[in-house]
Amino acid sequence: MVLGAIAAAIVALHTLTNGRYGIHRDELQVLDDARHLDWGFVAYPPFTPFIERIALALFGGWLPGLRLSSAFAQGGVIFFSGLIARELGGKRLAQVVAALCVAAAPLVVFESTEFQYTSFELLWCVLAVYFILRVINTENPRSWLAVGAMLGLGLMTKYSVAFFIAGIAVGILLTPARRWLRSPWLWSGAALALLIVLPNLIWQVRHHFIWLDFIRHIHVRDVSEGRADHFLRDQFLIPANPFTAPIWIAGLVYLFFIRAAKPYRILAWMYVAPFAVYFFTKGRGYYTGSLYPMLLAAGAVWEVNWLASRGSTASGRPIWSRAVLVATFVAIAAGIALAVSFLVPILPPDSPHNLAIRASDDLREEIGWQELVATVAGIRDSLSPSERANFAILGTNYGEAGAIDFYGPAYGLPPAISGVNSIWQRGYGSPPPQTLIVIGLSRRFVDRNFQACRLAGHITNRYNILNEETREHPDIFVCGPPIQPWPAFWSDFHYFG
Repeated sequence: MVLGAIAAAIVALHTLTNGRYGIHRDELQVLDDARHLDWGFVAYPPFTPFIERIALALFGGWLPGLRLSSAFAQGGVIFFSGLIARELGGKRLAQVVAALCVAAAPLVVFESTEFQYTSFELLWCVLAVYFILRVINTENPRSWLAVGAMLGLGLMTKYSVAFFIAGIAVGILLTPARRWLRSPWLWSGAALALLIVLPNLIWQVRHHFIWLDFIRHIHVRDVSEGRADHFLRDQFLIPANPFTAPIWIAGLVYLFFIRAAKPYRILAWMYVAPFAVYFFTKGRGYYTGSLYPMLLAAGAVWEVNWLASRGSTASGRPIWSRAVLVATFVAIAAGIALAVSFLVPILPPDSPHNLAIRASDDLREEIGWQELVATVAGIRDSLSPSERANFAILGTNYGEAGAIDFYGPAYGLPPAISGVNSIWQRGYGSPPPQTLIVIGLSRRFVDRNFQACRLAGHITNRYNILNEETREHPDIFVCGPPIQPWPAFWSDFHYFG
């Protein structure tokens, strides 16, 4: 009951605030792919676009509705983190501490504010941990089927779940859990995971494993831009809250070194193995997000059980024990307040007291898309009849193209074309356009690649907030067709982002 109330409160908070700004750049890509469902996409597997296709059918453009699945997913993460604490031997108090620690994690807070594939990845991984603990505690090997189902759904959501699976494999091999290798139920679970992900594997084969090209490009970009420079620091700031860091550190120590946790030592290796991979390959700090709910649950169990074992006075817990618990809840409350202040869109974007809009690049990326589309529609209206007879809108990144496709129908705009990710595969139309409204490219690029370009407008927003669009490529051009023939230009114009 208490866990459900905590999860429901978090879902309610985000449902009430998730419509205050606009759609994020990454969300626009997912929505665009949701309208072109397939068994795979360049940037991710098909699960998240599939969920958003359902949300579009149910809610149309209502933003809180489009984000409702993510809010519920994080509610599930919080709820099942409490149940993980229960499986680790924690009573109600430990379960509540675990759930609140997870609710305070900045990544969990953020993943409730937008629909991203990481929102659902967290849920599948937490559920997989829960069912692994059920196998251990009940000695019922049939739960390996549930583990396999969660991992299969995880792989259909985010490919990096493969590293989480590698952690499970290492944990099985290095702990007494290896006895389950003799169980047909474990291998049935593995087969079920493979069956679930098989349609995407076939899609990858048909597309020459294009995701590998994508992830190589993204990794090189991230390393060159320094996005992986603070991996260790980020473990205290993103997947877990700095105020609750002692809890997850205690959880790791507990799982590795305390005798009472020996049956659950597999969880320690499930953390260490993927963490090491991300560390040595220069992954970004949030990649480890799915590893921390189980550590926070383990730390909560150890703390509460240890305090309970220290004895009690006639009036209940010793004063020092109560003081430790109070300090724990104060730290959790401070962590939740910090995460909400910097990540949840509560105040108007132009409020001078809005810490979130100043601190969060992601919130700034939600501003201005409707204005961009309105500007493009005005430029379309200014074209001559001959230019409007056969024109297209070229959006350089998936935010621009996705915004045109999402908001453009209200202005009578055609779908955008773009060279980025899966949008490139949809081509440039037939017959090839002879006039282009070009968004997101520099003057130098358009003059070198298109005919007769002229500056036609600028990207702005009513709050004068600087984000990628207004800062890095604010110019909009009207151009003729590419200097190269369209097939040659389009072949060279494919890129990843």
